Amino acid sequence: MLGRFFLIPGACDFARVVTDVIHETWLRLPRADHERRVQRGRSHIFSRKADSYTMILKALVLCADEKIVRVLRRTLSDLEISMELCGAPESALRKLTRERFEAIIVDLAGSGAAEVLGSARSAQCNKRAVAVAVVDTAIGLRSVFDLGAHFVLYKPVSVERAKSSFRAARALMKRERRRNIRIPLQIPVAIRSLDSIDSSKVTTSDLSEGGMAVSIPKRGRPSGKWQVSFSLSGSEAAFDLAAEFAWEGTSAQAGLRFVQVSPDDARRLQDWIAHNSAEAEQDDPPVRCQLTDLSMGGCYLEIQSPFPASTRVTISMRAAAMELRAEGVVRVMHPDRGMGVEFTQTTPQHREGLEKFLAVLTENRDVRPELLVQPEGLETDTAASTQNPAASPESGDPLLGLFRNKAMLAPEAFLGELQKQRGTVAASTAAR
Repeated sequence: MLGRFFLIPGACDFARVVTDVIHETWLRLPRADHERRVQRGRSHIFSRKADSYTMILKALVLCADEKIVRVLRRTLSDLEISMELCGAPESALRKLTRERFEAIIVDLAGSGAAEVLGSARSAQCNKRAVAVAVVDTAIGLRSVFDLGAHFVLYKPVSVERAKSSFRAARALMKRERRRNIRIPLQIPVAIRSLDSIDSSKVTTSDLSEGGMAVSIPKRGRPSGKWQVSFSLSGSEAAFDLAAEFAWEGTSAQAGLRFVQVSPDDARRLQDWIAHNSAEAEQDDPPVRCQLTDLSMGGCYLEIQSPFPASTRVTISMRAAAMELRAEGVVRVMHPDRGMGVEFTQTTPQHREGLEKFLAVLTENRDVRPELLVQPEGLETDTAASTQNPAASPESGDPLLGLFRNKAMLAPEAFLGELQKQRGTVAASTAAR
């Protein structure tokens, strides 16, 4: 049946076991060398790899339980993540306002821990940090996510469970840090107002994935939506992006934030910055997962370490001789089980490719598709939720309807609804 495909999920297969072994080997680095660097206690720690320098990720840990601290220290060390331990909420809050961290790990059993987790979202330098909550099994997932946590680590905390969670967290930490990299750059930029006939030429002072700083006279400072056109050396085509003025500096400088960037332009910009930045480092390899449900609007993936809701992801699918690359946003996340992803691409080429992929799976039920997923960062606005016409109530996509209307259910209840939906689709197919 074209338009919906599903597989019955099973236990971890051989491919997943092999992938875990590869990840374990790839991620384990010399501990002695790492610990020497951690002892320096610098805000930005560097490691020497293949004659190039890369910054070590930093995690702030608020926890008074010595057993949990030992597990976290070992786990983070193996994953090349620097750990800064705080024993009291007051010290953690001070550090959050003065230093930048890629992750904030909080044991919610301590007094004031919930406030620290919430404060991380309001701290300017750490509002995009990946938040991990350590909780008792009796605490509901929804209440923890409402506090601002992206990942949940249940007690008792074991090294195996911690590594599983932090592999996904580490990939997202790297991706978020790269979004903050700003490259000093002076190039001419043409800006044109989308609200009037105003236009002018400005010069940049730096560039990042999310925007640029430009030199501009203070009097008559523009506002609103603008079209930004510029070229980068080594890039095949010029960039023509929508943007808005987001901030003003103390001198003749202002910040332009890119909005609704297409996947192709975003990828070109990411690649250019990664190639031209001294701070850029290799992303973690994509994670293998298992496809259980697929529609024109989204998919559900069985994965041991799913990414949190609102994570933008890239999914590479292969079945027989057919390959497909899809962009999406995680809408539903079930720890240790899986995640539901809503596709955000709306181009005719993407829709045509997805229809062909569904046809291949429908006509070849014995073919098990191969999937790899990679995080692209955390979604910060609602743009992605409105990009996909299949997400509208009138679209008739039952899988997206489940993501939209049943996301608050407990994992067991949600997966039960997903199973019922498969039964309905199978019966409908048989009746045709």
